Amino acid sequence: MHYRRLGRTDLDVSLICLGTMTWGEQNTEAEAHQQLDVAMAAGVNFIDVAEMYPVPPRAETYGATEKYIGTWLRRQQRENVILATKVIGRADFSYVREGIQRLDRKNIEAALNASLQRLQTDYVDLYQLHWPDRNTNYFGKLGYEHDPDDVPISIAETLMVLGDLVAAGKVRYVGLSNESPWGTMTFLRTAERLGLPRVVSIQNPYCLLNRTFEVGLAEVAHHEDVGLLAYSPLGFGVLSGKYLNGARPAGARLTSFARFTRYNNAEAAAATQQYVELARQYHLDPAQMALAYVNSRSFLTSTIIGATRLEQLRSNIASVDVTLSPDVMSAIETIHQKHPNPAP
Repeated sequence: MHYRRLGRTDLDVSLICLGTMTWGEQNTEAEAHQQLDVAMAAGVNFIDVAEMYPVPPRAETYGATEKYIGTWLRRQQRENVILATKVIGRADFSYVREGIQRLDRKNIEAALNASLQRLQTDYVDLYQLHWPDRNTNYFGKLGYEHDPDDVPISIAETLMVLGDLVAAGKVRYVGLSNESPWGTMTFLRTAERLGLPRVVSIQNPYCLLNRTFEVGLAEVAHHEDVGLLAYSPLGFGVLSGKYLNGARPAGARLTSFARFTRYNNAEAAAATQQYVELARQYHLDPAQMALAYVNSRSFLTSTIIGATRLEQLRSNIASVDVTLSPDVMSAIETIHQKHPNPAP
C-alpha cells in the first residue's frame, strides 16, 4: 500500500480508501466486516462513510452503514483506523431530524452525536460536509444560475460549529464534499480570517468519464493542500466494462437500481468501450487501469473504492501496484479528447 499526507495534518492515509455506501443495501453486516478485514490486511487505513448511507437512501436503512462499522470498530485498535463520515447538506429527508436538514449548529451537532453513537467511537478523524447548504452545482448539475432568494447558512456559521466540535475532541479534521472552487476558497479564507479549522480535503467525483475536477479544483488542491478524495472512480462500475452492450449482471448496482444514470448515457458508453479496448490491448484489467489513472494524479490524496464482492475489492486494492506506461497514458488522453467528460 502507498500513503499520502491528508492536507496539512499529521495523518498519512492509504492511497486506497474503503468506500461503504453499499453496506446495508447490497451488502450484509457480515460481508461489511469481511471487507473491512480484507482491506485492513492489505494496508488500507482509511474508511469513508456518511450518515445517509447506504445508498439509495431510505428511511428503513438510514444509518445502517455506520452501525455496521461500529460493530466492527469496537474490536479494533481505534488509533489504527482513520475514519471519515459526513453530515447531510441542505435537504428535506422526511425521516432525518424532523424533515429539515441544514448546515447549522442544531443539525451538525445532532448529526455528529448520532454518528458517533452508531460508530461506537468518541471521535471521527475527518468530518465532511456532504454537499453545500447553498444553491449551487453538484451531483452532475450543470449550468449555474444564481438564485437571489437563496438564503444559505453562512460558511462562517458552519465553520464555527465545526470549530467547537474540534475543540471538544469529537472531530480531528474537517473536509468538504461535492464542493466548487468558489466554495472551497471561501471556506479557506473564512477559516484563516476567523481562526477556525482549515479544511483538509475535498471529496468530489473523479474518473475517466468525469475529469471536471481538473477545470478549477485541481489548482486549488495543489496550492492550498486540499487534496481530492475521489469518489466514483469507476463510474458506478461502468468503467469495468461489465455493462457494455446493455449487459446487466445480476446483483450489480445499475441492475438493481435504475435511478443511477449519471454514468450510463450513450456518450459515456462509447467512451467506456474505447477505454476497455485500450486496457485489453495492453493486457490490463479495465477496472484496474481506470483506478491506476486516478491513483496517479498529483492532486489526489486517496481513491475511494467500493465493492460488493471480495474479489472485486482485492482487485481494486491491487490497482496501487499498477503503473500505466506513457503509451497507455497518451492513449487515454486521445480518448478523452474525443469524449471529454461524458458523465459530469
